[in-house]
Amino acid sequence: MKKFCITLEIIAIILLTIACGSGTGNTESEAFLRIHIRANSNGDKDQAVKYIVKDAIVNYLTPVVADCRTKSEAVEKISAKTQNMKFVADETLKADGFEYSSEVSVRSEYFPTRIYGDTVLNSGYYDAVIINLGSGKGDNWWCVVYPPLCFSSGKNVKYRSKIIEIIEEFRRKTGR
Repeated sequence: MKKFCITLEIIAIILLTIACGSGTGNTESEAFLRIHIRANSNGDKDQAVKYIVKDAIVNYLTPVVADCRTKSEAVEKISAKTQNMKFVADETLKADGFEYSSEVSVRSEYFPTRIYGDTVLNSGYYDAVIINLGSGKGDNWWCVVYPPLCFSSGKNVKYRSKIIEIIEEFRRKTGR
C-alpha cells in the first residue's frame, strides 16, 4: 500500500508540473540562457568564419560560466563580459581577413523549438547572448550557454532531473 501511495504522489507531482508548465509562462525560458551567433551573410566565407568565431567565443565563455550556479549568475557574469566577447569576435574576424566587426548583447529573443541531444527547448522567448557578425543577416548558430549544453567536453558534466528535484523537494517539505 505504501508503494501505491508513493506512486500516486509521484504521478500527482508530475501532473502538477505539466499543468503548471502549460500556462502562458515559459518556465524553460526562465531556466536557460541561450547563445545566438549570426553570420554576416550566407556566403561560404562568412559562414565558415561564423564557426571560427563560435569556437573562440565558446573557449572564452567556458571558464566564465563554469562555476555559475544559477542562470541569473551566468547572465550577470556574461553581461559584464560583452566588451571582451566583442574583442574576441572582432580579433577572430580580423585574423581571418574580414573588415567588418561584431555586435554583442544579452537580451530576450524568440527561438523556435530546438533539440539538443535529449533536451528539447520549446519555442518561445529566451534570454540570450546575441552576436551579430557584420550585418548579421546570414544563417546562424545557436545553443545554450547556461546550463552549459554546448560548453562542455564531457568532463565534469552534471546531469540533473527536474522531476527528481521536485520529488526530493516534496519529500523534504513533507518529511516523507
